[in-house]
Amino acid sequence: MNIEMIRAAARRLQGFARRTPLLSSPFIDELAGRRVWIKPECLQHTGSFKFRGAWSAVSALDPETRAKGVIAFSSGNHAQGVALAAARHGVPSVIVMPADAPTLKIENTRALGADVVLYDRATEDRDAIGAALADARGLTMIKPFDEPLVIAGQGTAGLEIAAQTSEVGVTEADVLVCCGGGGLTSGIALALEADAPGLRVRPVEPEDFDDVTRSLRSGRIERNLATSGNICDAIITPQPGALTFPIMHRLCGPGLIVTEREALQAMAHAFLRLKLVAEPGGAVALAAAICRQDQIEGEDVVVMISGGNVDPDLYSQCLDTLP
Repeated sequence: MNIEMIRAAARRLQGFARRTPLLSSPFIDELAGRRVWIKPECLQHTGSFKFRGAWSAVSALDPETRAKGVIAFSSGNHAQGVALAAARHGVPSVIVMPADAPTLKIENTRALGADVVLYDRATEDRDAIGAALADARGLTMIKPFDEPLVIAGQGTAGLEIAAQTSEVGVTEADVLVCCGGGGLTSGIALALEADAPGLRVRPVEPEDFDDVTRSLRSGRIERNLATSGNICDAIITPQPGALTFPIMHRLCGPGLIVTEREALQAMAHAFLRLKLVAEPGGAVALAAAICRQDQIEGEDVVVMISGGNVDPDLYSQCLDTLP
């Protein structure tokens, strides 16, 4: 992985991905005790940053290979990104999704033309299911985070952050990134290393699913004891990726951890103050900016809202968490 791969992905994404804005709110600044700059990837195609990596990977395949179709496994956001990228390239896609994924994500993935295969994430192995289907149908696997082309695509958000923070005069800040397997986190870290070295990436995770935070602390890949059981489904992974962890270990600051309630509160603040819809996993970085002030350095902080695909029943709970 290197910066040139990210720049190449940016060229392939030109005209296809949205350049999401950098937002601010005096109300959020007051809550966080510093200036907060928000990168809303919930406004990206399919409602999350995952479209960047999916398009990067699908568009880089040679036409003959791509024509056979692609396959991915995902709880929903990568699924939708791959489904849309495949559809716009006119090729078939198969998506292996956990049966307990949010209904909205399953329905949206099917609506984008994908063949959705459901599995029980507590008792079945998604890697084995995906490998068997890929072999049987001649499909190319697009991994959700531990894939160079996917990491490169996610890193394009970092190129945008570097340019946008420069425009507003921010040269030093922690950049809080919602983190699962580390594709977005490592991609942004590589981009900022090259274009904005004064910005430091900090991964943010939900309580009890803090494998990246523990791994950064110990210097080796740590695994979560559970693989489900948290509303932040978009960023629940067994462990950091073999490709993403060395990048994060080299470039990232300490991880931050938030509770489910804090994620719901951040969703409410995003709605009330920014008019943005965030899903729980996509709101953890904003939650950390508000609730972990003492663990963040500097007068400015950059926050990624990584996704906004949330079922209405769950979303209705977030407003009840505020006084």
